[in-house]
Amino acid sequence: MTSSLDTLPKIGAPATRALHGAGYTTLRQLAGVPRSELAKLHGMGPKALGLLQAALEEHDLGLG
Repeated sequence: MTSSLDTLPKIGAPATRALHGAGYTTLRQLAGVPRSELAKLHGMGPKALGLLQAALEEHDLGLG
């Protein structure tokens, strides 16, 4: 099943809150964002980062 670029994948509430707090509300906005930048967000762990990367790769995109 392909994720939508217009929504965030299910990555857990803390990680979702962290992304929303940083202004990221769609998967599309995360394309090219450095992984290290996202890792600094409170609530964003390795599992959530991996899920985001996998969702982006479905669209031939990725984290920076």
